Parts: sequence; C-alpha cells; structure tokens
Amino acid sequence: MIEFENNPKLELQFYNKPTVEVAKNLLGKILVKNINGILLAGIIVETEAYLAQNDEASHSYKGLSYRNKTMFKTCGHLYVYQIYGIHFCCNIVTGKENVGEAVLIRAIEPISNIELMNKNRFGEKSILSKNIISLTNGPAKLCEALAITNNDDGVYLLENNIYILDFQNIEPNKIVQTERVGITKSKELLLRFYIKDNLFVSKK
Repeated sequence: MIEFENNPKLELQFYNKPTVEVAKNLLGKILVKNINGILLAGIIVETEAYLAQNDEASHSYKGLSYRNKTMFKTCGHLYVYQIYGIHFCCNIVTGKENVGEAVLIRAIEPISNIELMNKNRFGEKSILSKNIISLTNGPAKLCEALAITNNDDGVYLLENNIYILDFQNIEPNKIVQTERVGITKSKELLLRFYIKDNLFVSKK
C-alpha cells in the first residue's frame, strides 16, 4: 500500500506555469477525491495540454462561453465538462486568469479505496482482476471511478474536496510525448504526455 495522506498539496505556484510544463510535471502526482473522509486516489500517469493559441481542439479556441468559463479562471481550479451527454472529464486550469488553458487528466493508477472506485465504475462488490487496468485508464473512466461530475466544476484544488498531492518527480527520459488522442482538430500538436511503460496509460 502506498502511504500518501501526509504528502503536501501542490501549491498554487505549481499551476502558475506554462501549460505544457504543468502537463509534464503533473505526471507522478496524486489526484485525490475526498468523499466524506474517504479518500479515492490515484497516481497521474497521462495528461494532455490544451492551449489558448493555435489549438483548435481547445475549448477556449473560440473564446469565453458559459460552458468553458471555469477554464478562464485563475490557475488551480478544476474544469469539468461533459461528453456524449453522460461522461465527464476533468482538467487542471493553468496560468493567469482569462487566458483559457488547462491540462486534461487522461489516466491515473489507482492506489486508494480501489474497491469503492471499482463499485463506482462497474457496480460490483468484488474486484475482478480483468477490471483493474480498465478502471482508470481514460479521462471519463477516472472521473467515474472517483465520482467526479459537473458538480465539481470550479473546485479549487488548494481546498479539501478534490486536490493533488506532491509525490514523484518523473525523470524526463521516462516521459513519452505524442500527439493527443480522441480528437481530430490540431491533432498534430505533440501535447500528450505519459509515463513510459505504465500499465494504466490509455493508449501507448
């Protein structure tokens, strides 16, 4: 079992940096959802950066709207949006207010209260070994496992509902940089990052 409860939260200055840098630095950190004192947590193993300039896949590309307003807040907020009318994805807002940049958390390696995460995903009391890898190896999957919904949109990551803990610093030679997946616009931009050889990465 990985002990993490006493690890420090990432401070605001961590998020107030260029978005690509934040996307890389988030790898190895621990994403935590606190549900009435029960901590659902996983190590961040895959991210994608979304920029304000020349990035047609970014929600901020066409400017501020009701849907993306959280993306334009100051850094350190959680931006949650819905896809296909049923699934949710969570992003970490970066940089200064009104810029509109964020990092999508694409996959985590589950480390705490995995049985509850499994129940959130599959509605089963016991964990099937075949389900472990698919538990959180995708942006919608991890939100379902951690019970992150649009009610969490705008959460401040320096508070106690959802937050990120310092844990590991991944060496540059262990970080793979590729095109983003699941999009068609600006797909050529190399803005996806993941920990090499980690089993919970959504797509190698």
